[in-house]
Amino acid sequence: MSDEQQAAESEPSTPRKGRRRGRTRKRHVVARVLLTTAVVLAMVTGLSVVFLTRHLEGNVTVLDPRAQLSNRPDKVDTDSGPKEPLNILVMGSDARDGAGNNIDGLTGDGARSDTTILMHLSADRKHAYGVSIPRDSLVTRPECKDEDGKTIPGGENQMWNTAFALGGPACTIQQFEQLTDVRIDHFVVVDFAGFRDMVDAIDGVEVCIPEDIEDPAHGISIPAGTRQIRGKEALNYVRARYTLGDGSDIGRIQRQQVFVAAMANKVVSGGTLARPDRVIRFLNAATKSLIVDPGLKSVVDMGKLGLGFKGIGLDNIKFVTVPWAYDTREGFEGRVVWLPDAKNVWRKVRADEPLSKRLSEGSIDAGNLPGATPSGSPDGPPSGSPTTSPGGSPSPDVDEDQAAAREAAGLCA
Repeated sequence: MSDEQQAAESEPSTPRKGRRRGRTRKRHVVARVLLTTAVVLAMVTGLSVVFLTRHLEGNVTVLDPRAQLSNRPDKVDTDSGPKEPLNILVMGSDARDGAGNNIDGLTGDGARSDTTILMHLSADRKHAYGVSIPRDSLVTRPECKDEDGKTIPGGENQMWNTAFALGGPACTIQQFEQLTDVRIDHFVVVDFAGFRDMVDAIDGVEVCIPEDIEDPAHGISIPAGTRQIRGKEALNYVRARYTLGDGSDIGRIQRQQVFVAAMANKVVSGGTLARPDRVIRFLNAATKSLIVDPGLKSVVDMGKLGLGFKGIGLDNIKFVTVPWAYDTREGFEGRVVWLPDAKNVWRKVRADEPLSKRLSEGSIDAGNLPGATPSGSPDGPPSGSPTTSPGGSPSPDVDEDQAAAREAAGLCA
């Protein structure tokens, strides 16, 4: 196993029980917050259309992976709307270069990824959902090509984020398409750069923290309560793992989904649209953090996407986690495997259908946030798989499971 592959597999999703299995590596978990927020805001508000400037367009980096992809799934034809459904793969990068990146002082070249989210946008422009994939998922990784056309061998029982470490966005797209039979229309990669400016541009994001977060090893200290957080404190919140909830990466995914929804909610509902200075600062920070495919190479392209989804509504944008369970095999403790229901999720995506009630059990949306005030309801469910057990079966007592899931994720009930 290569050094890069070993590094990519160094942090399992083991809950905080007994002796820790290894030193945590808090890098670009916030990438899912940056990217998904940008996509959601574009869909909901069409802001990109309003601020089409050369400056913003010049911020975006373009990467064309098509020559590196093979055996791609066919795009499924549907008659469900006036436009075609879109599948956008959101990836996080821990690239070392660039101001605001590599906040943990890691060494070495290249980039790795803690984040993958599939954003599906319906053809009728009436709903959208994001499916988070735990980075510790064990999969059969297919072979892929690097930027020079050299073949990178695949492997069994490989962690999901190894593909990005070895071959970047193209290998992650190849892996996703081969395992799900879902064709990717666009991709976006985002890093830490600009995160603080994005949060500060909207004067912070409200979170509800049930207990003090104290992690001296990583310089994290956040008091409990419901309040606005911004800048470094917001960054620390979405990075926190072992000292909050059950200490698992699954819980961290759930908190980040709530953070994304709260961020989009504030922009749309909290008066940000009436402050052009805030919106411009936000878009400037977001575009500096993006790498996209040629189909999204201009702000005009992004604006068209945003305009098409302007009326979708916060309540109709859901976030879930692919059905999962902890691997029980000896030697794979703390890793994650997909449950059979994952095939049903990808089938819904291919058919451009909303997720069923069972598959979306425990999802969150930007209009219904746990522990939220005014614009969100505190009675909505949290995120991902929490209202089910790790095995994925529905709980006979949803209220108790919701409360337990929020506690495990470090969220207020």
